[in-house]
Amino acid sequence: MNKVISFLKKELMLPVAVAAALASFFLTPPSVELFREIDWRTLVTLFLMLTVLEGFKKENIFSPFLRLAARIRHTAWLGLFLVFSVFFSSMFVTNDVSLIIFVPLTIYLFRTAKKERYILPLLAMENIAAVRGSLLTPFGSPQNLFIFGKSGVSAGRFIAYMAPLCLLSGILLAVFVLFLFRKDVKEQTALPEDAFPASLPRERKGIRVLYLALFCAVLFMIVSRTAFWLPAAGAAAVLLLIFDRKVFVKTDYVLLVTFLCFFIFSSAVAKNPDVAGFLTRAVAGREYFGSILVSQVISNVPAAIVLYPFAENRGALLYGLDSAGLVTLIGSLASVINYRLYVREYPGQGGNFVKAFTLISLLFFLLVVLPGYFISRAPL
Repeated sequence: MNKVISFLKKELMLPVAVAAALASFFLTPPSVELFREIDWRTLVTLFLMLTVLEGFKKENIFSPFLRLAARIRHTAWLGLFLVFSVFFSSMFVTNDVSLIIFVPLTIYLFRTAKKERYILPLLAMENIAAVRGSLLTPFGSPQNLFIFGKSGVSAGRFIAYMAPLCLLSGILLAVFVLFLFRKDVKEQTALPEDAFPASLPRERKGIRVLYLALFCAVLFMIVSRTAFWLPAAGAAAVLLLIFDRKVFVKTDYVLLVTFLCFFIFSSAVAKNPDVAGFLTRAVAGREYFGSILVSQVISNVPAAIVLYPFAENRGALLYGLDSAGLVTLIGSLASVINYRLYVREYPGQGGNFVKAFTLISLLFFLLVVLPGYFISRAPL
């Protein structure tokens, strides 16, 4: 029982999602039609993406890239390298995966260099980098993947629409990082050059190539919106079962079940005319700030699923969801992951993380919230 309680405390969004799904059945009784309306394509695509990225971590595919970090000899440049590694990688491997890769690396490098005073502000900036970098692409975050799949816009149009806010965020991030190291931009690190293994094992090269190919295939499935997504997903799953079935144990099933429960909740709510009418009146025309506020209660991924059917301006909804993670930890699942990674290394120091995160992230939010609002008034 203690293990169950501990698990539910760690994965707080899961019981909330299950409770929401069960409560929604009082609004709309479960039926075959209700379950047909669940976005199974997004769920299957997300499952494949999460599984393939677990393979990336398992096979240390990012290791050659990470070794570059140990060769940087100035703390300011190292900070910029790590923050913008999160910023750019989150566009392709999702914001939570980029944090899982680079947050432990940041803690290790700055602890080894005896520069621990920089760790908390850098982690807060990496959180911003994950949230703002991932907004550029359709596959940068689960909420982007969901809205892109529903919207019908092209990948090029999606990226062009998100680019101004992404560019502004990148410039501001550089200013934030340089301000952190303003007292001594040339401050030296003392990092060991053998921080990472020199090479990856040759006998696993075929598996690494398989994961890279599957990653490209998943991206193609998302961008092309191929009608053959189910056979393609099945083929990818069979390949993994044959060559590396153990990776399925590591897949984030909690996120998948959370998604499924909120899909059920959203479908049930949309089918109830009274509740649907209320939400339409409450959300329409207020998508930007409404999604930011709702995300502080249920996080931005569930908020995307719940609010999308009632939104008139999809761009405003998307901009709001991608800004919600800058307000509180609850606003984005990626922020919660960052917090968990930190307290694993520094038990009992969660309060310090929340303080640093809130101060730095809220300041960033105040600088981008109004530009985001005015840009989002144009339709996606």
